[in-house]
Amino acid sequence: MLFFSYFKELVGKEVTVELKNDLAIRGILHSVDQYLNIKLENTRVVDQDKYPHLLSVRNCFIRGSVVRYVQLPPDGVDIDILHDATRREARGG
Repeated sequence: MLFFSYFKELVGKEVTVELKNDLAIRGILHSVDQYLNIKLENTRVVDQDKYPHLLSVRNCFIRGSVVRYVQLPPDGVDIDILHDATRREARGG
């Protein structure tokens, strides 16, 4: 639940999601659920030359099990909050 809570705070910010098939999609995080399924709006493919057929896609839903990485905006990372949440989770509370 640690990551789910953290990603909920990033709704409305731009993120880049790299999938296990090496496709990277950048867009505005619209929603995320407890399975880390992600809905992006205003999407664009990072490598447009490699995936020209995805240029017209503007909104997408990404199943959490196919996500390799989520690149966060630099201003979206609050280290103190992450440290506190990690400590609480390690203690079981």
